[in-house]
Order: sequence, then C-alpha cells, then structure tokens
Amino acid sequence: MNLLALDTSTEALSIAVQHGGGVWLHTGAGGAQASATLIPAIRDCMARAGLAFAALDAIVFGRGPGSFTGLRTACSVAQGLAFGARPGGVPVLPVDTLLAVAEEARHQHGLTQVVAVLDARMDEVYTAPFQFDGHRWSEPGDFGLLAPERIEVPAGWALAGNADAAYPGRIAPAVPAAMRVVALPTASALLRLAPALLAAGQAVPADQALPRYIRDKVAKTTQERADERHAQAAGLA
Repeated sequence: MNLLALDTSTEALSIAVQHGGGVWLHTGAGGAQASATLIPAIRDCMARAGLAFAALDAIVFGRGPGSFTGLRTACSVAQGLAFGARPGGVPVLPVDTLLAVAEEARHQHGLTQVVAVLDARMDEVYTAPFQFDGHRWSEPGDFGLLAPERIEVPAGWALAGNADAAYPGRIAPAVPAAMRVVALPTASALLRLAPALLAAGQAVPADQALPRYIRDKVAKTTQERADERHAQAAGLA
C-alpha cells in the first residue's frame, strides 16, 4: 500500500511515506514554521521513496484535536495534494490525534490501556481513553477538554502524550512514573493505524476532509470584549 501521512497538530512536524515494504520519515519543527516547510518536506520524502503522488492509495493526516493553525495546515495540504495528484483525486483519511498518541505509546512502550493527553494550552488538556484488544483500538464516545487536575486515569492504565510535561505534578499524580510516557501523534503512528481505518471505510473524498476541533474558539472577538466591558460597567452602576 502506498501512503503519505502527515501531522502538524503539535509543535512537531511529522511526515511518513510508505511505498511497498519501505517507510521514509521526516521530523521537524511544527508550529508557525509548518506552513512554510511542510510541502517541501513532503516532496523530499516522496522523492526519496521514489513514489509519485498519482500512485498514492490514500493521504492520511492528523485531524485533531490540537493546534488550530496546525490542524488547518495539515487538512488543507492533504486536500490540495489529493486534488492535484490525479484526475478524481486521492482518498483522504483523517485520523484522531489522540488515537495516534495511544498507538505511539503502544508501539514504543507496549501499552494497551492508555489515557491520551495533549496540551490544549489555556490551562486545559485534550484527553480520551483508548484500549487495544490485540487487533484494534476501542473508540471513546467523545474527547474531553479538561483542566489538568480533572484528568482521571483508571488503575493499571498509562498516561501518554505531551500534557504531563506541560503541567508537571497536576495530572493524575497517583499514576506511577513507569506508567507516564511521552508520546506524540507521529506520522508513523498514522501509517500503522491507516490499514484498519481504510478497511473500515473511513477515508473520504478530499472536499469532505475536516479538522476535529474540541475547543470552538480561542480568542474573543472585539465585539464580545466590548459587550463584556459594557456588562461589567452596567453591573457597577
């Protein structure tokens, strides 16, 4: 299977290309730099793999939750490449970033019961529990956006992600150090998840691919701030 996977949901940029039995990887700085470096890095990975965009079976991207700018970057690049690859386009597979965190924790540390946590900034954490049955991961009913202190980790489960380092000592302090691992939603994790998700029919046409936002808004509009000031002034009158 020929696949291109990319993730820019965190401060890391991750790309992976699978062609035949080989995998080619690229990692770099994400954040504000991702929009400028992502496409050249993808082209380089594809060239090293000797793979043409027209030969791709699917383009996989981390759809979120995560950085708003990063999610929009990954989605728009995946869509653009899919549209331009060949007539009719290439299928696009959006994958949850918290699921990719759980998969990376399984691959790197052998963990099969994982509470995935990603830093959402603004003193909050994206989180969801995942359990691996030996063949596939369970899907949680929904993802949470919680204060670090509100994260619950069942006994015997591991905590994985990047939020523990962002909020030291605040997330599930009873979980032992051996069950707390750093894991990011890497493109290689997306590649490992892709076959089962594709078989389940979760790929979509490029124009239907969307980021997954958990927090609706980051900044208040000028009008919202003005309304708050007026309300506060009226309350003091």
